[in-house]
This record gives sequence, C-alpha cells and structure tokens, in this order.
Amino acid sequence: MASEQCCSNPPTLDPNSGEGEVQELGGLTCYVSGSTDSKIAVLLISDIFGYEAPKLRKLADKVAAAGFYAVVPDYFRGDPCDAERFHEVFPDWIKNHGPELGVEDTKQIIEVLKSKGITKFGAAGFCWGAKVVVELAKEGYIHAGVLIHPSLVSTEDIEGVKVPISILGAEIDQASPPELVKQFEVILNALPEVDGFVKIFPGVSHGWAIRCSDDDEHAVKSAGEAHDDMLDWFVKYLK
Repeated sequence: MASEQCCSNPPTLDPNSGEGEVQELGGLTCYVSGSTDSKIAVLLISDIFGYEAPKLRKLADKVAAAGFYAVVPDYFRGDPCDAERFHEVFPDWIKNHGPELGVEDTKQIIEVLKSKGITKFGAAGFCWGAKVVVELAKEGYIHAGVLIHPSLVSTEDIEGVKVPISILGAEIDQASPPELVKQFEVILNALPEVDGFVKIFPGVSHGWAIRCSDDDEHAVKSAGEAHDDMLDWFVKYLK
C-alpha cells in the first residue's frame, strides 16, 4: 500500500515546465519531448503527483536527448493527489485513479503511437507508475520496463513479467523496503527467460529519483545515477 513517504517532498507543479510540448494522445493530455522519427517511445509514468512535476519533465527531456520519443501522460486528468491532505483524500483518490485505469490508458496511447510509426516501447514507472509498468510488462505491451521506488508492486507481479525489467529501489522506503526489493531480485534470478537488474540506492528515501531536494547533494547525485541506469537499460533493450 501507499505510505506516508509517498507524499513526502511533493513537487511544485508547473504546467509550463520542460522543453517539450503538451498534446493529446489516446484521449489523454501528454507532455511529449523528442521526435517520433526515432521510432522508439519511452513512457514515463508518474507518481501520484502527475505529469506537471518539473523534475519528471526534465527527465523526459533527458530521455528525448538520448534519441527516444518521451511521453509523460496525465493519467489523473488534472486531478493529482493533494499531498497536504494525503490521509484525508488518498483512499477515495486511489479508487478513482487506480493503476488498472493507467494500464488501460497506456494501451490506448501505445496504439496511437504505433499508428504514428513507432515500433518499440519502453516504460519507466515511479511509485504509483511502477504498478502500471509491471502490469504492461506482464502482458507484453512493452519491450522493456524500469520500476523506480515502486509502490503497490507484489512478488506475484514480478513472477509474471515477460520482458526485461530493471528495479531501482531506495534504502529508506516504506512502500517497497529493501527486503521486498531483494525478494524481487531472487524471483528475477529464477526466471532465465527474463533479464532483470536490481539496485538499491543507499541513503535515499522513497521518491528521491524525481522529487529530491536540490539541497540534498547525495540524493541529487543518486537521482542522476538512477536516471543513467534507466537510460542504459532502454538503450540496451530498445536500440
């Protein structure tokens, strides 16, 4: 389940952030960066704060600069979770914005992108978004996936993945503690047909990869390392 950490250090949302543009894909408003000429799309699936988070959009721009078409969908349709009222609103919010809805939305986006000539798909999910990615990986809708400080992901989910999966966890994480992430690693190691990579970043907390404080030098450095690991995974399996 989601924990108190899921609402720690929430981003200041900015609809004008990033170097890309906002457009509609598959019925959802999306932030997109890069060119469809690449024929390879990477979907960045947000945490509960949604697609206007500046650090997430900055990461999408970095993904685009590496030669991918980066897409950050607004799964919550203008209704990201309110961190200040997390305990009050989250139970009803998650009912209206469950990951299973994100999975179906993503399938629609993938179909639209296929019609534009894109032939390969990767997806990286952060917290809430990791559950969406693992479901897509179980159904084979993507060619490679990355889970970053995941939430709501179970060992049974990992047992069902069909594509290469990378899991980047935090040492200080109530949503997916290191003990659980290590169980994920054991499961992946027992699946010879699925390549897996698991890494736990020391001294950082859940959410660090896209909402760490700029004043936290260690977290910023670790976030950059996680971003590079994510990109390396996509280069390995999508290019």
